[in-house]
Amino acid sequence: MIEGGCLCGRVRYKITADPLFALHCHCRDCQLASGTGHVPIMGVPKQSFSVVGETRSFAAAGGSGMRAIRNFCPECGSLMFGTPEAAADLVTIYMGSLDDPSIRTPTYAQFTRDRVSWDVIGGGLPEFHTVPPRDDSDA
Repeated sequence: MIEGGCLCGRVRYKITADPLFALHCHCRDCQLASGTGHVPIMGVPKQSFSVVGETRSFAAAGGSGMRAIRNFCPECGSLMFGTPEAAADLVTIYMGSLDDPSIRTPTYAQFTRDRVSWDVIGGGLPEFHTVPPRDDSDA
């Protein structure tokens, strides 16, 4: 079981499946939503995700043209998870909201075309200017 929540503790979530992926997203939307140069994100199957407590959301057009919906605590403002319309069966967890953010290490960086010069991550991760090509061999 993977758990996380907001800074004030009013919102908690649980995940009962293994993460599907973890990445660093440098897109301009993530920069503006988080106030940082990138956001570490972990993807999980939507059916494995549950949340307790009231959240608020904000939707903006994502890279796909569909809405990217960001969910946050209305009390403390903590950004916790996303529910992208382009991937309706997926929840994107903002890894800083995990009880143990070290449970999964990001394996690549996306939207590096938007990366700011002062936000360079070491480690030699594969980098993609936008979203990496999908590998359908797992489908």
